[in-house]
Amino acid sequence: MSVSMTRFAASARSGALEPVVRVARIVAQCLALAGVWFVADFAVKRIGLPVPAGVVGLLALLAALLCGGIAPRWVKAGADWLLSELLLFFIPAAVAAVQYGGLFREDGWRLALVVAGGTLMVMVAVAFAVEQASRFERRLALRRVPVSAGRVGRHGRG
Repeated sequence: MSVSMTRFAASARSGALEPVVRVARIVAQCLALAGVWFVADFAVKRIGLPVPAGVVGLLALLAALLCGGIAPRWVKAGADWLLSELLLFFIPAAVAAVQYGGLFREDGWRLALVVAGGTLMVMVAVAFAVEQASRFERRLALRRVPVSAGRVGRHGRG
């Protein structure tokens, strides 16, 4: 083995390459998530669905995660990074809002009402979804609890 390969192997064992591997994993997973969106976008355009490609892609990814077709660890790092940088995706909307100052002066109260109402609906929907997911997790956890040795048999007989 050459000297450079020996150094490379030693640095890999010492953890020097860990940040590079982490970044590569995040990039690969973000590309995979973008690929899901592109496939969903193609399907929406091809079939002519009146649903945004993001929603179709999200449902497809959710189905793949639930049925075990995709392991959560395959997309977790990329999804975590995208969620942590979510504020960057709102910059174009903020720039657009600055460009339409006249619209806000004329119909600002209506827009504020729509934004407030939409935010309230999203908060209620998320609260409902979290509550339902929590109940579902509790039911699953109760199914996994082992039956104690002192319990009576299935039909009430010891």
